[in-house]
Amino acid sequence: MNKVILIGRLTKDPELRFLPGNGTAVSTFTLAVDKNLSKDKKQELEMQNKPTADFLRTVVWGKQAENCANYLAKGRLVAVEGRIETRSYENAEGERIYITEVVAERVQFLEFGDKKETSSDSDINKGFVPVDDEDIPF
Repeated sequence: MNKVILIGRLTKDPELRFLPGNGTAVSTFTLAVDKNLSKDKKQELEMQNKPTADFLRTVVWGKQAENCANYLAKGRLVAVEGRIETRSYENAEGERIYITEVVAERVQFLEFGDKKETSSDSDINKGFVPVDDEDIPF
C-alpha cells in the first residue's frame, strides 16, 4: 500500500502548467513538513543550521491543480493526501536523475484568505467586529 498524509506549509507559490495536447492542468509546489522533534532538539538543529523540516515536492492534477494555483500561496498551511512516486530521467550530460515526489489525490486548504495574504497575516482577527458591552442584550 502506498498512501501518505502530510500537513505542512508551502515554500513558494504553486506553479501551474497545462499539458500540450490534452490541456490537463498540473500544479507543483514544495511542502515543508516539520519533523517531530522535541523543543530542545529543534533548537539544537537550528543552531547547527540543519533542517527541522522535510521539503517534499508535490504534484496535483486536474481541476484541483487549478484550485491550488488560484488559492494557495507561499506559507499557507495545507493537508495533502496521496502517494509517493519515484521516477528518473537522463539529463543533457547523460546523467541519470532520480526524483521522489508526492502525487496528491486530495489537497485540503487549512488556512483561507486572499492569495495575496500569507500565513503571517492575522487570520484570527479576520471578520472580527468589536462589540460594545452596551450592545449585549444580557
